[in-house]
Amino acid sequence: MGTREEIVRAVTAGREAGDRGDPPNACPYPGSSILRTAWIRGYAERRPVATAAGEDAD
Repeated sequence: MGTREEIVRAVTAGREAGDRGDPPNACPYPGSSILRTAWIRGYAERRPVATAAGEDAD
């Protein structure tokens, strides 16, 4: 399990990847790592939510 500092870094890195528009498979952590979950959580915070066709995002 990662330390709190490592988890915060992973969340931050995921947010930055989401801001850059990187694909979700750009995560540098293996699937068995809790840091992967933290990275994906940060990534998901920054990616836009898909809307149904014809709906406004506002």
